[in-house]
Amino acid sequence: MAEVISLMDIDEDDNHQKQNHSHKQNKGKSDVAATDAKATPWVEKYRPQSLADVAAHRDIVDTIDRLTSENRLPHLLLYGPPGTGKTSTILAVARKLYGAQYHNMILELNASDDRGIDVVRQQIQDFASTQSFSFGAKSSVKLILLDEADAMTKDAQFALRRVIEKYTKNARFALICNHVNKIIPALQSRCTRFRFAPLDPIHVSERLKHVIEAEGLDAPDSGLAALVRLSNGDMRKALNILQSTHMASQQITEEAVYLCTGNPLPKDIEQISYWLLNESFMESFTRISEMKTRKGLALIDIVREVTMFVFKIKMPSDVRVQLINDLADIEYRMSFGCNDKLQLGSLIATFTRARSALVAAAAK
Repeated sequence: MAEVISLMDIDEDDNHQKQNHSHKQNKGKSDVAATDAKATPWVEKYRPQSLADVAAHRDIVDTIDRLTSENRLPHLLLYGPPGTGKTSTILAVARKLYGAQYHNMILELNASDDRGIDVVRQQIQDFASTQSFSFGAKSSVKLILLDEADAMTKDAQFALRRVIEKYTKNARFALICNHVNKIIPALQSRCTRFRFAPLDPIHVSERLKHVIEAEGLDAPDSGLAALVRLSNGDMRKALNILQSTHMASQQITEEAVYLCTGNPLPKDIEQISYWLLNESFMESFTRISEMKTRKGLALIDIVREVTMFVFKIKMPSDVRVQLINDLADIEYRMSFGCNDKLQLGSLIATFTRARSALVAAAAK
């Protein structure tokens, strides 16, 4: 089981002027409201409002839903990669628990900003130590949400451990993080843990279709597939790419998606891989440099995509492993700002060695 309003007689002219003034004021407010709605990031506009709306992880969501319904919600530790529904899930729990009193009953902190021990001793302890008598809420127990809890200092985490113990009758704590190993064991043991894995492509695709339909977008299947592919199971990333592409292009095509994100197209990676495996060093260097400049590609993105493409090529396992290790070394060096030209040369040399190994293996 996964570890939940006496009108007054007034002069007609004055009345007419006031009506006009009121109309202008209302019109202005309406325009502002329309602008605000249009400018709202889709990540927030389409954030799930209830547990039933959460895109995936039904086993986890159903468990937390049941615990919430039975008034047995424990302290929670939700961990996993970004954009997998951790914050959306716990906010949906808060809406279910508190209804209209939602904003009075929760304390939401981003631990990457408020990460020191003083925050625990002041804000969190002050909020947790006071009992709530908010009418209309289904629960009188407050909820303290600590997002990015893995950024908290060790001292703050140890102080939080004691606060959790002391104020369990008044509050429930929900810790959200990407790296659970950065949470001290003493905190982990006081929480029920749920791991949120990257979303399956089908769940990302279904949610994107809902947004595309709601916004009336022109998005062919190839564009949708590109969005799913580039999101890597991150729903937030998928929605941000979709909105950015829509702002730049009338049609959400595959090319528009890749152009907006700056990622190399799959056909470009195929072409680059062909040059690496078949052309001479200087020919490969010249052609890849020209494509890089013309399309504004980053070499580190090329290396990453070529690495994934290697898995599709038929070759002996030992050659593939060595090639992938060499490509990982290049990506590591580039993360420290190494010269692009040198690393492009290294990339070509790596494939030259792999090509020689393939020829030798075929001769046996």
